[in-house]
Amino acid sequence: MKKIFTLVSIAFFGFAVQAQDSNQGLKGTWFATSQFGYQQTKTGEVKGTNLSVIPIVGTFVTPSVAVGAGIGYINIKSEGYDNISPDFKTLGNTDLIVIQPLARKYWNVAGSLYFFGQLALPVITGKEKESELKVNQVGLSLSGGFDYFVTKNFSVEFSYDLANFTSTTLDPKTGEKTTVTNFGLAHVANVDPFYNTALGGSNPNLTSPISVGFKFLF
Repeated sequence: MKKIFTLVSIAFFGFAVQAQDSNQGLKGTWFATSQFGYQQTKTGEVKGTNLSVIPIVGTFVTPSVAVGAGIGYINIKSEGYDNISPDFKTLGNTDLIVIQPLARKYWNVAGSLYFFGQLALPVITGKEKESELKVNQVGLSLSGGFDYFVTKNFSVEFSYDLANFTSTTLDPKTGEKTTVTNFGLAHVANVDPFYNTALGGSNPNLTSPISVGFKFLF
């Protein structure tokens, strides 16, 4: 765990001290945004949903580099039929808290349209309500996206995961802990059978690959 945080700190520092432009640009500008993500899967009669809302606040430390942090909420829910009851029911319902420091580098594409690369360190913790299973995850995520500035104080952004690494610990009310380590490109990763079953059987990821948001600058 210490090695992961050390590598992330070095990467964040290197990401934030890239060459500065001669003009001030957005340097010193603060921004606030709230990323929203949604993912749905359906296997037979089982439907799984993944909803995330993560408010983020940050500042531009150079004309094209920003650092910030998000604190948000994720809900993973699975509904369907099981082998015990004939009724349609909740199979899994997980509430999670997210703390996510991040750094971004912007490149102008044309006019008010920018492309950005983002490096983030999401730390996620919470519990699955049906079984009282505790969930803790630390990850490293690289994403890319587009940011369109509608005005100088407002923009719309879209991002997609390019690569991610996660280490997840599942601690049941009774029994042994399980640690699941995943690495995925474009958010494609294998899901451990125990991990899948524990959160409702819908092949869930703790974070959704696509997110959209509205950003205010001040």
